[in-house]
Order: sequence, then C-alpha cells, then structure tokens
Amino acid sequence: NRLKERLEELTEAIDNDRLEQEMVFIAQKADVDEELDRLETHLTEIERVLESDELMGRRLDFLMQELNREANTLGSKSISNITTQASVDMKVLTEQMREQIQNIE
Repeated sequence: NRLKERLEELTEAIDNDRLEQEMVFIAQKADVDEELDRLETHLTEIERVLESDELMGRRLDFLMQELNREANTLGSKSISNITTQASVDMKVLTEQMREQIQNIE
C-alpha cells in the first residue's frame, strides 16, 4: 500500500511537458539521418574525383576531413556500442586514406 502511494505521488510529480521535451531532445540527438545523407554525398564526390582527370590531392584531403567530421558527429550521437565502434573504425580508415592522399599531387 505504501509503495503504491509513493508511486502515485511520483507519477503526479512528473511534469508531462518537461518529459515530452526530454523525449524530443533524445529522439533528435539519436537521429543520424542527416549525417548519413552527408556521408553518402561525400562518398559520391570522392568517387567522382577519383574517376576524373582533375588534380585531386587537396580536394580528397578536404573530403577526408568531412568524413572525419561526420564520423565524430555519429560517434557523439551514438546510443549503442555498435555505432560507437563503427564511428571509431571509420575515423581510423579515414585517417589511413588521408595519409595515402598526402602522397597524391
């Protein structure tokens, strides 16, 4: 009985507006669609640059910076260990590609 009363008190004390705000905030924080869209755009541009005859060193270096930014954002928004690990893996691979790009003129 006492537990039930305490639970009812706590339930009444919850500010529904505040709870809704927090739920929206968490949902927005976990939404990575925008980052995934930008990643796809950057990868498409990398493919285009690699297939072109243009000078590519600086452009690819810039695109690697963008990939790294997206990986950082994905990692900071992550709510799962799998996503966090994927973000770290992506940063490692991006850095390896960036090192190779340094050799391209």
